[in-house]
Amino acid sequence: MISPRTPSGVLELLPPEQIAFQRMLDSIRSGYERFGFLPIETPVFERSDVLLTKTGGETERQVYFAQSTGALEKARSQDGAEETLPELALRFDLTVPLARYVAEHEHQLTFPFRRYQMQRVYRGERPQRGRFREFYQCDVDVIGKDELSVRHDAEAPAIINAIFADLAIGDFTIQINNRRLLRGFYEDLGIGDPQAQAAVLREVDKLDKRGADYLRTTLTGEGFGLGVDVVEQILAFVQTRSTGHDDALARLDEVSAGSAGSEELARGVAELREVLGLVRALGVPEDNYCLNFSIARGLDYYTGTVYETTLDEHPELGSICSGGRYDDLAGQYTKSRLPGVGISIGLSRLFWQLREAGLIEASAAESTVQVLVPQVDAELLDDQLALASQLRHGGINTEAVLDGGKLGKQLRYADRAGIRFVAILGQQEVADGTVTLKDLRRQDQFSVPRDEVVSALRVELAQPLV
Repeated sequence: MISPRTPSGVLELLPPEQIAFQRMLDSIRSGYERFGFLPIETPVFERSDVLLTKTGGETERQVYFAQSTGALEKARSQDGAEETLPELALRFDLTVPLARYVAEHEHQLTFPFRRYQMQRVYRGERPQRGRFREFYQCDVDVIGKDELSVRHDAEAPAIINAIFADLAIGDFTIQINNRRLLRGFYEDLGIGDPQAQAAVLREVDKLDKRGADYLRTTLTGEGFGLGVDVVEQILAFVQTRSTGHDDALARLDEVSAGSAGSEELARGVAELREVLGLVRALGVPEDNYCLNFSIARGLDYYTGTVYETTLDEHPELGSICSGGRYDDLAGQYTKSRLPGVGISIGLSRLFWQLREAGLIEASAAESTVQVLVPQVDAELLDDQLALASQLRHGGINTEAVLDGGKLGKQLRYADRAGIRFVAILGQQEVADGTVTLKDLRRQDQFSVPRDEVVSALRVELAQPLV
């Protein structure tokens, strides 16, 4: 016998948790569509020469390569042919497939192209708690042709605000920054080289874990050799957090006043001002967003506005949604300039984190089945199946018992399965033209006319449980 074991690095759930996970997926999808985004899907695998546009990096070491058994057999039968065969690789994110998709269908798409995509991605992560090899990404992007107004950058916080308000997983803060502002700030300090900036930001990213003293020692020590005054300016800058809309604008005034004249910094400040004004116009509450000058995201990719979202009462979870502005989505695949802005929710990791923090309880997730029609009398099976069909035609998710057994056992099954209502049709109900409805949550029972059972159940299902 082969021992049944789940592969490491995957999130495999039992039905109650899967229902909770699916409802989060549905809520995110609904939020994206409310903002006017269109769905796309791309294959789980891509050509490796498309997927791996850069070689030798960390990404390549995490990629899963795929090849059919037929192709492998053909390769083995030809000396040296195996290495020249076109390889396929599982996607490691949704951004590279999006770039390929837009470049390939550029002349069939309408720009700005507003797309959302919710699919699994695959990375050869080292298995550990909360790190997955297979996981869901829920991405949304706006892609422009040649140019894309910075006004689109303000829509991302509005989307984040709407989705996480719907998910109701706690108070959250959308932290906003701008990469141009960052580059200009470090240029003013004499750190203009991109590699030097990247090295400093990698150390700054450790501030919350290792503290200010570590950062002072590292940046003034061998390898960096920055002056004490410069390091203190960096510390003061990266610890900046605004406490309201007006305070955010005041912080930008302070940065502008302290600048040595960097054009990049001035442009970053201007972009942030416009974004913040539109974020407020879009109705995002002031308590739900702030400036955070330590947010950088990936240096090689994002070029303007950047976002990270955290739960106020659970900062240990880190960012639960992130993204930003990029200048050229598909430069590896087309000569067209395709700037964009987008955000991503890593739902598998988020769900796992919320479950570990006790913010999601599987027992609280009801079944997707709303009504059970038990088999009370084998002679009435046709009538009971007709009742189940009536309920289904009325838009009510219904399970019909086909095997029979004692009614008490069937009721216990419904209760354990999380099914709220049982629709009983026995000899007496058939004679009276009624159906007995049993509410297992409220421990209530009542009869309704057979032709009113759908409307009665709709009313009951629409009422919240107290």
